Amino acid sequence: QVQLAESGGGLVQAGGSLRLSCAGSRRTSTNNAMAWFRQAPGKEREFVAGISWNGGNMVYADSVKGRFTISRDRMSGTAYLQMSPLEPEDTAVYYCAVARGTVAGRSSDSYRYWGQGTQVTVSS
Repeated sequence: QVQLAESGGGLVQAGGSLRLSCAGSRRTSTNNAMAWFRQAPGKEREFVAGISWNGGNMVYADSVKGRFTISRDRMSGTAYLQMSPLEPEDTAVYYCAVARGTVAGRSSDSYRYWGQGTQVTVSS
């Protein structure tokens, strides 16, 4: 059974920082790209950041470029999302996902496994 577990969400003031973690089984995530998506209330799920299977290529949504950094530890199958500075518009449930292939696409259709999500709330 494939499982992804996100952690690190919480409540933070605008301008603050959070680091999200996504623990995945090494068997499922070592050779696959990984990504973070988010879904705000009343909105569709959107791509935030993705990283290739070997960590050599990262892609970001324009809304977070320069503020968020995605990284991964292939040996442990863990992905991270460092977020700073946070803005109220970043409030959402953040989901980790493992891709079907080695390259991180921007479409949710490119991803096979999903975590349950972690809430991030940014107050103004």
